[in-house]
Amino acid sequence: ADDARALARFVRQEGEALLERASVESTRLSRSELAKAAEPVRAEALGRWVQRLGVGRAKRAHVEGLLRLVTEEGEVLLGERWVPVCPEVEVGMGIPREAIRLVGDGDDVRLVAERSGTDHTRSMQRFAARRVRELERLDLCGFVLKKDSPSCGMERVKVHSAGKGMPRKTGTGMFARALLDGAPDLPVEEEGRLNDPRLRDNWIERLFAYRRVRSLFHGRWSRGDVVAFHTAHKLQVMAHAPEHYRRLGRLVADVKQIARAEFRDRYVAGLMEALRHLATRRRNVNVLQHAMGHLRGALDAASGRELHDLIAEYRRGLVPLVVPITLMRHHVRRLSIDYLAGQVYLEPHPKELMLRNHV
Repeated sequence: ADDARALARFVRQEGEALLERASVESTRLSRSELAKAAEPVRAEALGRWVQRLGVGRAKRAHVEGLLRLVTEEGEVLLGERWVPVCPEVEVGMGIPREAIRLVGDGDDVRLVAERSGTDHTRSMQRFAARRVRELERLDLCGFVLKKDSPSCGMERVKVHSAGKGMPRKTGTGMFARALLDGAPDLPVEEEGRLNDPRLRDNWIERLFAYRRVRSLFHGRWSRGDVVAFHTAHKLQVMAHAPEHYRRLGRLVADVKQIARAEFRDRYVAGLMEALRHLATRRRNVNVLQHAMGHLRGALDAASGRELHDLIAEYRRGLVPLVVPITLMRHHVRRLSIDYLAGQVYLEPHPKELMLRNHV
């Protein structure tokens, strides 16, 4: 919490100065500085390290977007650590560097410098494979990629044909592809997509879920621990993908017949796959009505009508999701409904983020 507050102060006090410097400066890092940059850093150092890793040569909007993400989510999320990664610098392209792009057709896509034609494909592939293994050992809970980047773009990156013609927006950055293939369960998102409230809510929800499920399997765990975890996440998973919840339920029922390591890997993969599906308004309404069923008999008629009306207003798009959920949480605490009190769905991430105010 202290780190997050320090980061917020840094952004407020020095953000504008950082933007001004980033628009005019370029920095060449020594080998020792690169090694230091590759280590985990405390949150309050994020802005400075982003600049040193090459943002000084990037578009002003890149820096502004990152600072906006830090400002909006940093109070809670950045109490952990940021691990800066700039594949182009770390692979040895330097700062400043020649622009690169993806070139090729079909599965044969290469990473090529625009003017000189230098082919960076093999060096980037070797670096990416090694760096992804290093990142996995750091126990990350998520990753943010750079929009449109030939090294770090998650989707719709331009792929140029070997001859003439318009580029196709069908590619994935070369480092991004290695990350997505090497860590398929890791919550990964692209910084441009985080401006969409639903995508931002989904990604941060997955961050906390990934941390919780990793913590579950980190030490000794029993069938009872898994059943309790699965029960607590029932409404959350149902809001995203009901069929996945049923599939995970069948897996949990067979936990004693499956090797522990295999069960762990299959459960984590299944949970994260389920949460990648965006929760829809219709499924949220179904979950809210299901939860309301656990309050029947305990709520008085007037309170029941009020909650029912708020769910209906959410279904029609008149109020955000936070409104019926806040009232439901109030009644759950007031009436001590233990089953609902234990449901992650009612508070999947810290309320200070205010994510459900916008969905």
